[in-house]
Amino acid sequence: MRSVRQRRTAVCASLLAVLALVAAGCGGSSNDSGSSSGSQDVPGADALDKATGVTKITFWHGMKGANGAAVDKLVKAFNAAHTGKIEVTAVYQGDYDETITKYKTSVQQGNTPSVVQIYDIGSRFMIDSKQTVPVQKFADKDSYSLDAIEPNIANYYSIDGALNSMPFNTSMPLLYINKEAFVKAGLDPSKPPTNLDEIMADAKKLTVKQGGKTVQYGFNAAIYGWFLEQLVAQSGTAYCDNDNGRKDLATKVNFDDEQGVKVATWYQQMVKQGLMPNTGKKTDDAQAVFKSGTSAMHLESTGSLRGYLDAAKGKFTVLTAPFPHLTASDSGGPIIGGASLWIDGPGHSDAEKRASWEFVKFASSPEQQAAWHTGTGYFPINSKALDQPDDKAWVAQYPQFTTAITQLHNTKPTNASSGCILGVMPQARKAAEDGIEKAVLGTDPTQAMKAAADSIKPQIDQYNKTVKK
Repeated sequence: MRSVRQRRTAVCASLLAVLALVAAGCGGSSNDSGSSSGSQDVPGADALDKATGVTKITFWHGMKGANGAAVDKLVKAFNAAHTGKIEVTAVYQGDYDETITKYKTSVQQGNTPSVVQIYDIGSRFMIDSKQTVPVQKFADKDSYSLDAIEPNIANYYSIDGALNSMPFNTSMPLLYINKEAFVKAGLDPSKPPTNLDEIMADAKKLTVKQGGKTVQYGFNAAIYGWFLEQLVAQSGTAYCDNDNGRKDLATKVNFDDEQGVKVATWYQQMVKQGLMPNTGKKTDDAQAVFKSGTSAMHLESTGSLRGYLDAAKGKFTVLTAPFPHLTASDSGGPIIGGASLWIDGPGHSDAEKRASWEFVKFASSPEQQAAWHTGTGYFPINSKALDQPDDKAWVAQYPQFTTAITQLHNTKPTNASSGCILGVMPQARKAAEDGIEKAVLGTDPTQAMKAAADSIKPQIDQYNKTVKK
């Protein structure tokens, strides 16, 4: 599991340039090796049988450290099972932002990888680039069932019920708790706060000062746009218009509405009252506060669980609770995070496309998802993975992870919980963070969030104009 979550807020400067090329018909490549059907068509299963020699495919990913080792293990297992037929070469491209930036360059050059791992908020671009063959087309061609894919995970990467890419590494947001801090404050750690008001009330009891200095904050979290997206989804409302960009291209974000303003106001009040430190947008800084034991509650993804358990060993007990709702009356659910696998079409032979499909299927199988889950801590996208003996043993060893399992299964798939797909979603997330940060520093929350939403509108308009050319 990554000790530091890859930040997903960088502005991808090459976005519009790439889209302009795609819109002009220059995004693909004509140098297919071997026979080729239409660039986005699905070749028959006999394409691999007709190929001579070993069909080689390239897999670009953004996993490093233990996660990178897990990718290498998966690829090695696949190659061993397809010796003499298919060979996958995995290539690390940097973090999520670096990977999608390099992918956009590969589109311009007409030299895309066979399979690429792209983070969740890059989905709109991947669809609009018209460089990929939807996973649903392969499944339909082969009558291959996708029913084992967790519904809430499949929901994010689908439009009109059709799966565009295969989910791969999935995370869920959680509330982390310092058990000993709760007990010392007279609070029951088995009854964690369930909404922002309750977090504030508990934080007042959990904040400890000595000699005028705060030695333990009741709560802390980074100023992270993903948390805002979660809270909006929990309220059952859409983050952007046109059914979260799933009915048609989204034309505006809604985080300047009541829900977004409430989140910004809450952040402002928590810091103003000294209940949480202002660690800014840096994930490392926010995580360090919780790891050190100087924060009793903390928001993060499942991706941080293993790191937190290791850091807290011998100091305090880490517990997990469902991600909080915006208000007590909310009944929505959270949005998944992570990334998925996209199969490229233009510039790739029929044999390559079929080989890519075989690899994607293999990566999503119960056995491989169990190995991936236990090796990284990411949520298994295949529901049958949790029934694997090794997976059951892992969950028994880390019972804190069951919170994420229960939370995912309790969430009813809706447009709100599926999340917004927006061509400039990384930039929108950054704008939301800017708005919250300004509110924390004293700007009126309503004004701060309106200015943030207004700032992203020209980029949304330009993106949509380019795509619709």
